[in-house]
Amino acid sequence: MLVLVLALAGFCVYSIGRGAFAVGALVAGHDVGITRKAVPDPTPSTGVRDCVEDSISLELSTTAQTVPVGGSIDFAAGIVYSGTVSCLIDGSDANRVLTITSGDDQVWRSDSCPVESRMLMMAQGDKDIQTMRWNTNRSGSECVDDADLPKVGAGTYVAQLSLKDHPEVVSQQVPFVVQ
Repeated sequence: MLVLVLALAGFCVYSIGRGAFAVGALVAGHDVGITRKAVPDPTPSTGVRDCVEDSISLELSTTAQTVPVGGSIDFAAGIVYSGTVSCLIDGSDANRVLTITSGDDQVWRSDSCPVESRMLMMAQGDKDIQTMRWNTNRSGSECVDDADLPKVGAGTYVAQLSLKDHPEVVSQQVPFVVQ
């Protein structure tokens, strides 16, 4: 017991002496060799892997085949998972991108404005369907209020769904007419 008390007292005297030396050297302007390393940001992890493109498919449909100029059309945009192991996928409009084209002209994209991610845990056979609305506007590369976007003219348009995280995963094309 006495040996333990003496060892503890010796450690305390030594530590106080080292601290006093470091403070004295710091005050005198000498480098005492204390360095700090940046602490890396923690990487959030759930232990669940991200979904891979081989097990994801997209479905796109609409009940309307025509829409008036200045009107709007709703699409049912579905992510279907066929894998056997549960996985995570971002189901937000930032990743689930509806694109409207007319010929080679890209008219509108649903991801022009930032949105929060919407992480989905998918298991075999799961399907997530969201309604996505196009207000027959022409969007640019920047986020602009919907009311400030110009309307498109009459014509034939095509809608297609894709995943930003997996660009090779696309839905079938859905044609419709603005009249």
